[in-house]
Amino acid sequence: MADITAGWNPEDSGFWQKTGKKVANRNLWISIPSLLCGFAVWLYWGVITVQMLNLGFPFQASELFTLMAISGLTGATLRIPSSFFIRLCGGRNTIFFTTALLMIPAVGTGIALQSKETPLWVFQILALLSGLGGGNFASSMSNISFFFPKKQQGLALGLNAGLGNFGVTSMQILVPLFMTFGAFGAVGGDPMTLVNPSGTLIGKIPAGSETWIQNSGFVWLLFLVPLAFAGWFGMNNIRTDEVSPDIGGPISAFSKITFMLLIGFLTSVVGLWLMLPESANGAGWGVPKELVLVGVIAATVFLLKLLPGQIRSSLNRQYRIFGNRHTWVMSVIYTMTFGSFIGYAAAFPLAIKVIFGYSHVMVDGVMTHNTVNPNGPSALMYAWMGPFIGALIRPVGGWISDKFGGALVTQICSLVMVVCALAVAYYMSAAYNSATPEEYFAPFFILFLALFAASGIGNGSTFRTIAMVFPKEQAGPVLGWTSAVAAYGAFYIPQVFGEQIKAATPEYALIGFAVFYAVCVLVNWFFYLRKGAEFYNP
Repeated sequence: MADITAGWNPEDSGFWQKTGKKVANRNLWISIPSLLCGFAVWLYWGVITVQMLNLGFPFQASELFTLMAISGLTGATLRIPSSFFIRLCGGRNTIFFTTALLMIPAVGTGIALQSKETPLWVFQILALLSGLGGGNFASSMSNISFFFPKKQQGLALGLNAGLGNFGVTSMQILVPLFMTFGAFGAVGGDPMTLVNPSGTLIGKIPAGSETWIQNSGFVWLLFLVPLAFAGWFGMNNIRTDEVSPDIGGPISAFSKITFMLLIGFLTSVVGLWLMLPESANGAGWGVPKELVLVGVIAATVFLLKLLPGQIRSSLNRQYRIFGNRHTWVMSVIYTMTFGSFIGYAAAFPLAIKVIFGYSHVMVDGVMTHNTVNPNGPSALMYAWMGPFIGALIRPVGGWISDKFGGALVTQICSLVMVVCALAVAYYMSAAYNSATPEEYFAPFFILFLALFAASGIGNGSTFRTIAMVFPKEQAGPVLGWTSAVAAYGAFYIPQVFGEQIKAATPEYALIGFAVFYAVCVLVNWFFYLRKGAEFYNP
């Protein structure tokens, strides 16, 4: 497809009906599956690590949690430069190139998983590269917003984001299924034998069965290859003064994207090294993860600011949002909703496996957690339901907010999340100190589903609050920024789970999250529900 250079104006009804509608819809329906695959590759470590435990890979559960944390931090950090790709490089160039880049971690993961002798650092590098999928959200949403008239942007962006989020659920269903057979023949490598029972959506698989764990990487090539071609031949670069007066040729665009991505990778690697213990290939300094997050975000923003030319001038305009205190308030509230959704989606499978898949018994006066529980639930059979509910119910939050007010809906969701998190903590503690933890699985699971539902509805309601609080020229950049900050939940939550499981106190993770939700209740009330507030938004 050639670039569209002659005045793209979807607000002109004649242009929209004659040309714009067809072009915009074609770009949207290529964008959606591309973003879906991005979410899948970004978060597939949540399922892969469960199967690595089932196969007896020589890693501790706390070490496996670092893989999800690494991909989570990198994916969130890459959203910062990705927010500016469309304006600087064009939509077709960006979506094609970033979708094609996902083939690198997909192929690498498939190869690495063919042997239990693969060292941890190899998986960590692949988890780092998987973060490309997380960064794609910012560029994908920015791209679609330019194609549609304002009155249709809500639906178009909702479809792109909502169906894109289903990449988490699709991954949690497809990956376990493709592990059960040799889908790629001799090219895919030999199977391994399960040491512990596993499972898929359709049932439990006993120990001793063969599994092709490497397919969890290779399967995405079935989608990424045709999507890369579809992106190149079916999408468009919109070139107007609003987007970019000169995006240059494809090679120039790919070079800009690569350089900006490398900045995100650099800051992520430094942050991870400062935080991780020596056993997980870090410095062993134990720098608090909260300081790491602040440092990584600040360093990424600062280094991007140093880039010359169009990149700097574009950033100068968009950085004005940082002078508005509500940018920071909404970053906190959006993190509570989307950050919780994406973090729990990453950590849920392995949390089920570690807490309920083992019997917790006293041996010589010491509590142990490494005896396989034959009656434990299969994490791969249940974990997909949480992200499915959270993504499916997300548009409902926006619809309810239009009727009753964004801040009010957010407040109710916040209170529900406080109660559910504390209740989950109670059952998690009971299970982790029981020889028969499966007795506590039903209430744990139902309450966790309620957490996913509340985070999904609250995610939808925050969009309305942002629309009420910010002027139009700031609402878009604020959405991009808050989505980047909130995406760090995919790093923070798995990291906290891993630390607390290593300390044998997994319930502390949920108690800490409940405290954060309680703080959000107060923040939301003070700024948006309190009579006399600057933006009273019931």
